[in-house]
Amino acid sequence: MFIQTESTPNPATLKFLPGQTVLDAGTADFPSAEAAGKSPLAERIFKIAGVTGVFFGHDFVTVTKDEGTEWDHVKPAILGAIMEHFQSGKPVMLDAGGDPQSGHAEHTGEDGEIVNQIKELLDTRVRPAVAQDGGDITFHGFDRGVVYLHMQGACAGCPSSTITLKMGIENLLRHYIPEVTEVRPVAV
Repeated sequence: MFIQTESTPNPATLKFLPGQTVLDAGTADFPSAEAAGKSPLAERIFKIAGVTGVFFGHDFVTVTKDEGTEWDHVKPAILGAIMEHFQSGKPVMLDAGGDPQSGHAEHTGEDGEIVNQIKELLDTRVRPAVAQDGGDITFHGFDRGVVYLHMQGACAGCPSSTITLKMGIENLLRHYIPEVTEVRPVAV
């Protein structure tokens, strides 16, 4: 098994590509070791000193390290943990798969049509782009012109995440949906 690695815009995060499917659908975010209980793979990666976050996409694993840890010290251990896991035959997740994060629950009320447009643009234009960088952005709400989004994986804590939100996503949404006035991040 050959696992490729890619840098991300977040210097504290690396993207690992094992060359096979990680999650069949959706994404899974583990912002702490305590959150990793439903994933044998995430638990294995969190056993490595210096790891502070794990995120799964369709075909990648994104790992975030703490500030005091050098990639040269943890990258070989992470590669080994991922390889050992996939060779063990154990499932990535203990349940049926990742959390479908796109939030497709039907939104009713006066803003229903706007929310559906926002979700469509996020799913077709934004999420594929941020997945290339090892992250994901999920919709959390729309209130009086403000769109609330949650950044995960490499996007969480990335120095360029504010620029991505304001200059990229906000401009895109405002262009297509005049009712959108601002985009704000939320922590979950």
